[in-house]
Amino acid sequence: MTDTAPWLIVGLGNPGPTYAGNRHNIGAMVIERMAQDAGVALRAHKAHARAASIQLAGERAIIAVPGSYMNESGGPVSGLMKFFKVPLDRFIVIHDELDIDFGVLRLKRGGGEGGHNGLRSISGSLGSRDYLRVRVGIGRPPGRMDAATYVLKDFASTQRQELEFLIPAAVEATELLLQRDLADAQNVVHSR
Repeated sequence: MTDTAPWLIVGLGNPGPTYAGNRHNIGAMVIERMAQDAGVALRAHKAHARAASIQLAGERAIIAVPGSYMNESGGPVSGLMKFFKVPLDRFIVIHDELDIDFGVLRLKRGGGEGGHNGLRSISGSLGSRDYLRVRVGIGRPPGRMDAATYVLKDFASTQRQELEFLIPAAVEATELLLQRDLADAQNVVHSR
């Protein structure tokens, strides 16, 4: 595959207004910001996703949010990759991460899914875990709150204010993955 293939950047979340402000939807929020910054609207795609083609960091990128629930993200992602002929090394997932403190960003390729059912669905559909990830820290639930309950709650009011900085920082981290190799991008993002 040549470098003329576009990048596919997918932000995970659940569909509909009920989930829009949930911690689990931070990936989708980042994609919405990319679309807003590029002056485009995400449109329905036959792969059961909302998608748009933009220029990001000088590269052609398809940005998308699956139209399915988080746990079934693999089907739409696989469909988008086939439709746009995107190789695995040009695929990035942006997702919430419980094991990272709120507001912290981490980049990685491959590895486990850490109990994240959206990632598990994608890995299963693609037959590989070896894709790039922008991990957006949401922190652990307080006390004995169940993790599944926590991720489906909206961000706390103080956190919502910080999203105005966190979401653009996640966009910037994603742009770095398009411009540099992973180690260089990690050196920049992980030192912040």
